[in-house]
Amino acid sequence: MNIVIVGASGYSGAELAKLISLHNSLKLVGMYVSENSLDKGKSLASLYPELNGIVAGELAPLNSEAFSVIEQNADAICLCTEHSVSVELAPQFLAMGKKVFDLSGGFRLSSNDDYETYYGFKHTSPELLEQAVYGLVEWQKDQIKNAQLVAVPGCYPTAALNALKPLKQAGLLTDDTVIINAVSGVTGAGRKANVATHFCEVSLKPYGLFNHRHGPEIEKYLDHKVLFTPHLGNFKRGILETIYVKVKPGTTAKQIAESYQVLADETLIRLLGDAIPSIKGVESTPFVDIGWQLQGEQLIVISAIDNLLKGASGQALQCINLTLGLPAHSGFQGVNHG
Repeated sequence: MNIVIVGASGYSGAELAKLISLHNSLKLVGMYVSENSLDKGKSLASLYPELNGIVAGELAPLNSEAFSVIEQNADAICLCTEHSVSVELAPQFLAMGKKVFDLSGGFRLSSNDDYETYYGFKHTSPELLEQAVYGLVEWQKDQIKNAQLVAVPGCYPTAALNALKPLKQAGLLTDDTVIINAVSGVTGAGRKANVATHFCEVSLKPYGLFNHRHGPEIEKYLDHKVLFTPHLGNFKRGILETIYVKVKPGTTAKQIAESYQVLADETLIRLLGDAIPSIKGVESTPFVDIGWQLQGEQLIVISAIDNLLKGASGQALQCINLTLGLPAHSGFQGVNHG
């Protein structure tokens, strides 16, 4: 499959370019940035020296000529762009007959009202919101295989949903609101210069109280009320979520463990039982680590991922693999392919 990345100069775009370049069944045939980007004309390796000898080619401007080249050469487009930009670009590539994997939040929610409330812009293609398949790989394999438009999940929801959906599916949750306290590394905020994410300014603190856009995303795909509070951490990459759940009276530790067996055969899910996951354990890996401890009717679940891999580019690669009929974990270096 010939792949083009739009927004290749960002953290997720660069990570995805590396994964595609190392994949035996994929070919990276174009890396694009906006026409006004200061990065156009540069090699990706000049921005990310660790990609020297791995990713070849320059960052090209996404102009009218680029659209023509993409139409001729690409099978699929990966959008690592701002949410509103993805909403504008995706219909154009779909009209060419291309598969689109959108790493932004442009197609994750249900309606234009959601986008005006949580993203602050009017959705110009609301008809595509029903067509888009949510790319939560462990739970949507069949739908992803044949999708033309895949909305790759947010990093926070990826950690939360894999931790909570087994409990929901097993009927162990009460109707109480699930409380999710989550902390992410600074790469989750993107590569653009911003005082709030400047190294000397970063301090552990919450943000987006009561109105963060990942709250409704988690609620939509969990079908359960949550109170989601994200935090910015003073580290580069990784997400750790501590999740507080009330389970039904009489629920046992054995039932909790059995509920998670629905994920036991997923190569990129590591079930740790009563051990406690950490960011160190997942940094620069494509895994989800999930641990839990039960006391009475109070369950605490801890979920950890790398926000750029399983939380973004790695999950996009899994979705691409599924459309090719490959195992979802294909192409990840150092991962057991048994």
